[in-house]
Amino acid sequence: MAMDAILVVNAGSSSVKFQIFSIEAGAPRRLIKGQLDGIGTRPRLSAEASDKSRLIDKSYGPGEVGDVPAAMATVASWLRETQKLNLLAVGHRVVHGGPQYDRPVVIDQTVVANLERYVSLAPLHQPNNLAPIRTLLKSRPELLQVACFDTAFHHGHSPVADHYAIPEHFYAEGVRRYGFHGLSYEYVAKRLCEVAPAVAAGRVIVAHLGSGASMCALANGRSIESTMGFTALDGIPMGTRPGQIDPGVLLYLLSEKGMQPAAVQDLLYRESGLKGLSGISNDMRELQSNSDPRARLAVDYFVYRIGLNAGMLAAALGGLDAFVFTAGIGENSPTIRARIAEKLAWLGVAFDPAANAERKLTISRRESRVALLVVPTDEELMIAQHTLALLPKDTARKAAGERHAG
Repeated sequence: MAMDAILVVNAGSSSVKFQIFSIEAGAPRRLIKGQLDGIGTRPRLSAEASDKSRLIDKSYGPGEVGDVPAAMATVASWLRETQKLNLLAVGHRVVHGGPQYDRPVVIDQTVVANLERYVSLAPLHQPNNLAPIRTLLKSRPELLQVACFDTAFHHGHSPVADHYAIPEHFYAEGVRRYGFHGLSYEYVAKRLCEVAPAVAAGRVIVAHLGSGASMCALANGRSIESTMGFTALDGIPMGTRPGQIDPGVLLYLLSEKGMQPAAVQDLLYRESGLKGLSGISNDMRELQSNSDPRARLAVDYFVYRIGLNAGMLAAALGGLDAFVFTAGIGENSPTIRARIAEKLAWLGVAFDPAANAERKLTISRRESRVALLVVPTDEELMIAQHTLALLPKDTARKAAGERHAG
């Protein structure tokens, strides 16, 4: 008998990450985690079960999986042929929800048309997020699809926090500070309530440090300020994006250097950040193991800017009770955590190197005025929970009941 399931899709420019969740006792449980990466160059489909056993690891010719819709079709046919699933809904990560969407939403053609307006604000992400949605609207119009936005969690920011100092009519048109990585921050805020409730009720900075990186100020679990703004370019430096930059630099590139807007966009999204600064790589692991002074500069710069932005967010919160590391670099690099902890000593952080090396939840010493924690993020589970919440109640109840009975 086919198992009722939810599919979660996170589509990028060269990869489609996907996860399958069953519904047990009214909550999603991860069954399969996979991705098809190297789209158009060296496509490779890999997936594993919840017990980490390998389900598939298959390579394709570049022409076989040339774009995101082709990748979706490949993933769908593999799931159909090998897994007995009755798909109840698909949840999608969509980076930009604009001023309109402050929570997850059931997708129809109107929603897609609205979201297309934000393609230029997230050119690396939005077109790819929307591609599988369009594919499924065509091939499976009856299937419930849910869009979960990286901007939604920050929607409660005060006018003072989300305005730019430019004429008001721009704000009315949607030119404002949104903030991103909201699904990650929402998950971490929920986890803190479970693992450190006293911390969760206080003033917390969460640092989402991965290939894309940002930081968020949480007051009692709610976002009040973020390092990212109108687009996912602002704030701290990332793998290929610069973080904070004087807009005068962009005016100089356009007027003095005669660069075309498309070339400036490419520079900002693909050629800057750790990659641009080092001239070597956008990968923090590579930079840390490289003795080239330019690699060292890029790592130093990353740590320095995180320290600066921590000061800014602590000011927004009026003090600090905890600092939380999450995402790829935050969860997996003890060295970067240690170096950032050093930059936070003035705020009252007393660092525990042994706990850090052992990858413990708390990596500050008992006497530390500011708790230092490592909380792994799970954006896909957050999307699954949102998708389940938007399933018609009778469908969700039936799925959970049948699963329980089985």
